[in-house]
Amino acid sequence: MHDEGELPREAAAPDPAPSSSGLLAEIGQLGRAVKRLFGAQLHLLAAELGLARSAVSWMLLAALAATVAGVGFGLTVLGLLGVVLAAWFGSWIWALLTLAVLQVLFLSGSILLFRRCMHWMSLPVTRSEWNAMMRDTLRKAETEIEAESRRGNEEEGRP
Repeated sequence: MHDEGELPREAAAPDPAPSSSGLLAEIGQLGRAVKRLFGAQLHLLAAELGLARSAVSWMLLAALAATVAGVGFGLTVLGLLGVVLAAWFGSWIWALLTLAVLQVLFLSGSILLFRRCMHWMSLPVTRSEWNAMMRDTLRKAETEIEAESRRGNEEEGRP
């Protein structure tokens, strides 16, 4: 069994101070863990950027398809309206002329609406409201950053 002069291993006293090689091993282990953590974060970031790039490509393709379908639909409606106007007027020339006038009126109305909106954006009240909104947004962001910084300091035990 046991020799009475020999102590069991559990009863052996621990080393009074860890050796410097143990400290270096722990530092190396910490470095590898940090490297693995940031490697995983970089891998995750790369995957997210890949998904975002793919999503943007698909969104642009969908926008192009919607534009083509919208233009096709508009041309179809104009063609049908032209046929109806030609049957009503009894002349293709009058029908196409009426369509041209309708398109010019629609374009002029769109341009006037755009100019009116630009005018509203340039008014002093609108500019001051826009500036106030931007200042408020910036102030909120700064207070959130400060609050997060304070929370981080409190968790670490710093004042």
